[in-house]
Amino acid sequence: MMNYTGYIYSITLSIISFILMGIDKKRAKRNKWRIGEKLLLVVALIGGSPGTLIGMIVFRHKIRNKNFYIGVPIIYILHKAIFILLLN
Repeated sequence: MMNYTGYIYSITLSIISFILMGIDKKRAKRNKWRIGEKLLLVVALIGGSPGTLIGMIVFRHKIRNKNFYIGVPIIYILHKAIFILLLN
C-alpha cells in the first residue's frame, strides 16, 4: 500500500501558498499590511512551490521580483527532481 502523506503535504502547502499569494496581491493593491517575501519563499521552499508558481501567474504577483521569477521556478524544478529520485 502506497503512503500518500507526501502528496497530501505538497497539495496542502501548494493551496496555502496560492492563497497567500492572492492575499498579498490584494493587500498590495490596497496599500495595506503585506505578507513578507521571506514567508512566501519559505512556504515555497518547504513544499508549496507549485502553488506559489501558479499564484504568481494567476495573480500576476511578484513576477518582476528576481527572488521570485528566478527562485520559485528553480525551487519547483528541484522539488520535482527530488520527487522523481524518491520514486526510483
